[in-house]
Amino acid sequence: MKISRLRLLGFKSFVEPTELVIEPGLTGVVGPNGCGKSNLLEALRWVMGETSYKSMRAAAMDDVIFSGTTTRPPRVAAEVTMFLDNGERQAPAEYNDRDTIEITRRIEREAGSIYRINGREARARDIKILFEDAATGARSPALVRQGQIGEIVNAKPEQRRRILEDAAGIAGLHSRRHEAELRLKAAETNLARITDVLGQVTSQIDTLKRQARQARRYKELSDEIRRQEALLAHLKWTEAQAQVDDSEANLVRALETLTGALAAEARALKAETDGAEALPALREAEAQRAAALHRIKVEVETFEREARLAAERQNELQARLQQFSADLVREETLVGEARDLNHRLEVEIASLGQMDEAAADAERAAEAAHAAAAATLSLAERTFADVTQRAAEARAAQRALEAAALERRAAREKLERHLAALLTQERELAAMRR
Repeated sequence: MKISRLRLLGFKSFVEPTELVIEPGLTGVVGPNGCGKSNLLEALRWVMGETSYKSMRAAAMDDVIFSGTTTRPPRVAAEVTMFLDNGERQAPAEYNDRDTIEITRRIEREAGSIYRINGREARARDIKILFEDAATGARSPALVRQGQIGEIVNAKPEQRRRILEDAAGIAGLHSRRHEAELRLKAAETNLARITDVLGQVTSQIDTLKRQARQARRYKELSDEIRRQEALLAHLKWTEAQAQVDDSEANLVRALETLTGALAAEARALKAETDGAEALPALREAEAQRAAALHRIKVEVETFEREARLAAERQNELQARLQQFSADLVREETLVGEARDLNHRLEVEIASLGQMDEAAADAERAAEAAHAAAAATLSLAERTFADVTQRAAEARAAQRALEAAALERRAAREKLERHLAALLTQERELAAMRR
């Protein structure tokens, strides 16, 4: 391979596109100091992969880009392209399909440089090996720069060996050997690391096996505990349900008893009211027989006071009867029966006007009925209070059972979540063993 052309754009002093044609034979560049002769050599070394900005006589690699003058603005990029004549097909196999190989290096400010070979991006290493295989390169002694002769005379053995390798054309093999040695050392380091990791993984596998056995044991115990708790909860629920059924039955019976007691109390009060309504007629009869029936008059006055008390009690009971509007039909039936009783009482009162003793007997019968009604009312109130207390206790027990069921349900959900986590860990362990 031979260099046939060199094209520069924005590289150092070559602000405009410049192309240097290298014809067969000897090609020379002549000019005064500072005209840019050294820039051509640096362009060759730069496109061959030079990475040291000091070798480019710059403070940074971006300084190879044209920095501008008083009359021309600076460029943002620089590009150098080298054309190699590959007519003899001595290039590597991947580039040996063309007569001309085009190698380009482009740099942009604060963005770094990129390489291209025949228009495709390439690595700096590929460029370096390509030129080393051709016994040249950016650091090749064939590219003589200022002060290089003195460097060769004072070179160390390793540097002289580099010159001999370039002359023999084996620099590329040396680079490949060095790269292979680096890869081999990296492989050995990775192998040692893999051995350490295998030891750690083996110990972790043993630990995970123990944890897996513990997890299986925990799962078995958790299943047994869950079954026992479910059985216990079912038994408690059955017992609580039976208690609730008994409480509801007792409540129904108590309500029936209360209803009967209230009905009996209503009948007694009605009878007392009817008796109180019949007293004016008795007082008229007593006025006619005041002398003979003075004692009866006194007793009637006493009965009137009791009737007023009974009327006040009746008002209180009427307020309570408003809460039992569903029994209105039954009460109306009782009213009819009370009217019949009133008629019978009127007949009896008429007979009392004839017989004082019969009147006294009727008065005692009324007092007895009043006492029986009061006793029935007291019994009904006690029964109602007892039934109310039992119903409250039954509702409290039911609420306690519901709260216990909620707690059991929460505990069961917590155990199920824990079991799901353990199953997930077990699957992960099984996957790791596989």
